[in-house]
Amino acid sequence: MENLISAAVQQHLAALDSLRENLPEIRKIARLVTKILKRGGSVFLCGNGGSAADSQHIAAELVGRFKKDRKALAAAALTTDTSVLTSLGNDYGFEKIFERQVEALAKKGDVLIAISTSGNSPNALNAVKKARLMKVHTVGLLGGDGGKIKKFCDIPVVIGSDNTARIQEMHIFAGHILCELIEDSF
Repeated sequence: MENLISAAVQQHLAALDSLRENLPEIRKIARLVTKILKRGGSVFLCGNGGSAADSQHIAAELVGRFKKDRKALAAAALTTDTSVLTSLGNDYGFEKIFERQVEALAKKGDVLIAISTSGNSPNALNAVKKARLMKVHTVGLLGGDGGKIKKFCDIPVVIGSDNTARIQEMHIFAGHILCELIEDSF
């Protein structure tokens, strides 16, 4: 047990070092999202599994509050409407579930935050590609080398690890930092 705990802590610290390397990107994302929200735009988030949960968590912090009471901010996770998800999955395939929602909901100048520990999730990749075509800003919270999604992101944050749990820990940490920076501007 001690070896497993020690290894997990060491992996976490290595992933944290990778997050530290992304602090300039996190500042850019916070400035971008703040600017979009202040002019009446929206933030959309997507991801699968734990990344879906992170999408919902970050959206909830923005719509509700992170640390202080302030006006609600326009954010939505594209992972929550089971009727939309299941109908799109059935009619178009799972790889289209986020792309179609971006097409339906996002406007030019909004921002999509795609969360993928591999950087290769086909449905997140398709959403980012659609967003770029629509002139929606694209942000990636990614892992490994950033995968295929990285090259389609205006601002990628890549946690240089292949350990899914450690990447997810850094993604939600980055999400909390973003929420605090954004909230501080309102």
